[in-house]
Amino acid sequence: MPDMDTKILHDMFALGLPVAEKILRPVVVYAFLIAGLRLAGKRELAQLNPFDLIVLLTLSNAVQNAIIGDDNSVTGGVIGAATLLIVNHLVVRYLYSHDRVDRFVEGQADVLIENGVIKMDRLKKELITMIDLESAAHKQGFQTLGEVDRAILDPGGTIAFFAKTPTPDIQRHHELLARLDQLTAQLAALPQR
Repeated sequence: MPDMDTKILHDMFALGLPVAEKILRPVVVYAFLIAGLRLAGKRELAQLNPFDLIVLLTLSNAVQNAIIGDDNSVTGGVIGAATLLIVNHLVVRYLYSHDRVDRFVEGQADVLIENGVIKMDRLKKELITMIDLESAAHKQGFQTLGEVDRAILDPGGTIAFFAKTPTPDIQRHHELLARLDQLTAQLAALPQR
């Protein structure tokens, strides 16, 4: 029986591939996924529809063997996972202090609505439908896109909406109405003669 336990432990923890290969495989897959997601666009990151979600879920399964190879040992899995975590930490740390490289890797923000005008060419480029845009606006408390002055698609895939501010004429109009309401209330409070 001790031989059986030793074999199980050996099978669980003995590496089927050299350690250098176990480290190199996740690095290559990480670089490929960063490039692939960058080319796929910002929409893949946050504005997921069911099709995008399916692609992302199956993507992880598709690259699994590329990361671990023929090795199913616990040690191999831990080395692969640790390598991914370390590489990601180093990349994020590097990008934090190198703005130009960060902009190249992550991309730039994209203006979807400017001065209340929807930029259809930008929506088309980012593969965002009007329904997607309206839904994102609703989640941020806007009833209609008519209330939005500016919308920006951030490199991370989130859309930031900014409300229209009233023009000086509209603001003066609201102030006058408020004063009229005040005067009406004061007049109603006066004793009747």
